[in-house]
Amino acid sequence: QVQLVESGGGLVQPGESLRLSCAAPGSIFRNYPMAWYRQAPGKQRELVASISSGGSTNYADSVKGRFTISRDNAKNTVFMQMNSLKPEDTAVYYCNAGRIVWGQGTQVTVSS
Repeated sequence: QVQLVESGGGLVQPGESLRLSCAAPGSIFRNYPMAWYRQAPGKQRELVASISSGGSTNYADSVKGRFTISRDNAKNTVFMQMNSLKPEDTAVYYCNAGRIVWGQGTQVTVSS
């Protein structure tokens, strides 16, 4: 079973930063776009950011200018740098490959 291994979630105060990481098998990482989704309590899962195998990126309007998605092709890892975090960013964040494979999720909580 293909696994995406996420890390980097936690509890931070508003305005602080976190960096999420997601490691994938090479066969998946090289051939699929990678993305981060999030799901807050009582809400539907939503796309936060995506990056193609060629490095093109897309962001949800709510995170533009604050979040940056990137990929390290040598390490088969995708990152998301999250700056200026807000309480409304609180959610479980999921790594995704090709809209097919999902990680287990990592909790991000922004609270004072």
